[in-house]
Amino acid sequence: MKRLGFSLQDISKGHLILVNPSHPIKHDIRTNELMPLKPYAGHVLMEHRAAKMLLQVMAFLGCRDGIVPVSGYRTMQEQQKIYADSMLENGEVFTQKFVAIPGSSEHQTGLAIDLAINKGKIDFIRPEFPYTGIGGRFRELAVKCGFIERYPANREKITGIAHEPWHFRYVGYPHSEIMKVKDLTLEEYTLYLKRFLYKRNHLHYASHGYDFEIFHVPVKA
Repeated sequence: MKRLGFSLQDISKGHLILVNPSHPIKHDIRTNELMPLKPYAGHVLMEHRAAKMLLQVMAFLGCRDGIVPVSGYRTMQEQQKIYADSMLENGEVFTQKFVAIPGSSEHQTGLAIDLAINKGKIDFIRPEFPYTGIGGRFRELAVKCGFIERYPANREKITGIAHEPWHFRYVGYPHSEIMKVKDLTLEEYTLYLKRFLYKRNHLHYASHGYDFEIFHVPVKA
């Protein structure tokens, strides 16, 4: 068996990283870890693996003209400006519902993407992405490619963000499918995984002819 080595910095890395006000970003993603979403939106960046899987979903759906990537990776400065602008234009209540506090935004990881249906003017903060039509087909396939709808309805007390049907987060497969099957947010799923300790019981999950074994390794600082 191959032995893997990790440093304390690795705790805050990876596709399952939890980012919210209680778990702010520990480090900035490097520019060489990002890639543009060409040919759909060359100005929008995502982390390499997340970008490749998103492009795969969109190519399979043939939705080049149907879905628009609105917002992917953001720097701290960009998130600060978006937050400040929203406070001025929309007020505190709206901003706290739909805009993450700078330093606590998933967009700063490169793993999140906001999507919109390509029709008319697109709202940058709350783009339209319905559960029917191509939006519904995207959701079905996206789960199989490692994406979750990050902020579902009626989970605001858990996620701290209002329902955002346009915001998707790459967590990797089979995590995305397990979360869908068990109806868990990322906050709930990361806690759930801590039940499956390395030297005790592991989580076994079978899907599409593969058997996955998942476990949690506690790290002492």
